[in-house]
Amino acid sequence: MEFSSEPIISVKDAIIYQDEIPVLEKLNFNINKGEFVYLIGKTGSGKSSLLKTLYADLPFNHGEINIVNHHLKNIKKKDIPFLRRKIGVIFQDFQLLYDRSVAENLIFVMKATGWKDNAKIKSRLADVLMRVGLSSSGNKMPHQLSGGEQQRVVVARALINEPAILLADEPTGNLDPEIAEEIMNLFKEINKSGTAIFMATHNHIFLNKHPARVLKIENGKMLDSSKEIFSFSFKYV
Repeated sequence: MEFSSEPIISVKDAIIYQDEIPVLEKLNFNINKGEFVYLIGKTGSGKSSLLKTLYADLPFNHGEINIVNHHLKNIKKKDIPFLRRKIGVIFQDFQLLYDRSVAENLIFVMKATGWKDNAKIKSRLADVLMRVGLSSSGNKMPHQLSGGEQQRVVVARALINEPAILLADEPTGNLDPEIAEEIMNLFKEINKSGTAIFMATHNHIFLNKHPARVLKIENGKMLDSSKEIFSFSFKYV
């Protein structure tokens, strides 16, 4: 895939904090529209803190970060919902509402992000469920679904507002290898349609089987496979 020269994420001289302690300093990288990029690094290296900073769950005030045309430095609380409508976030632990059906989980997010027209809600709901292979599962409760199916609901939820980029934090970490591969193939299909994906993972098998650009956090610094050669063959990357 050819990528746009205009970055969807631009990070310049950023400092990323974890519990008020800097874990990444002088961070500089871009991710372009439509690009697929892995984020790797040992547990505690700052992967999750970086992703949380990108979707404004952690404060940012040192350096420059621009994501989907939003500057994150000292972003105002009232502007965060507008940022999050342009990005999709996928978590390892699903974070579904287990007292509501699949459809109700998605409708909850739609209404929270400004959807009001019931006909459009119904149409979009059908679209995203079909896209993740769950067309017949709208009325099921989360506990009636397998782990892989629950993660597909999470992906559907992230796609509701047609985001320019998906930020995925260990999205296959709780899944067995076969189901993890299915979710990975779903991500590839989504990426082929033009949605950028920035995916933190410990699964180095993906990096070999589905090669893409890799950003590796090591000793508080970031290495970029598009600029240098490095290893990612150890057990926990």
